[in-house]
Amino acid sequence: MKIFVAIAFILILASLASALIFLMRDKGKSDRTVQALTWRVGLSVALFLLILLCYKLGWIQPTGIR
Repeated sequence: MKIFVAIAFILILASLASALIFLMRDKGKSDRTVQALTWRVGLSVALFLLILLCYKLGWIQPTGIR
């Protein structure tokens, strides 16, 4: 589960970085920036729902502050 979450975070950051690159390169002439940001939001929501589902199913447990 930790590896999956780490990979999801990397994908979210990569999507954010690609949106920045598209924004700088295209200067608002294409919709690639919007598509990259849409992917980022979708991945973030999917990750949140997956973590919530895993918690409800008992696959992960909260550990608290150590």
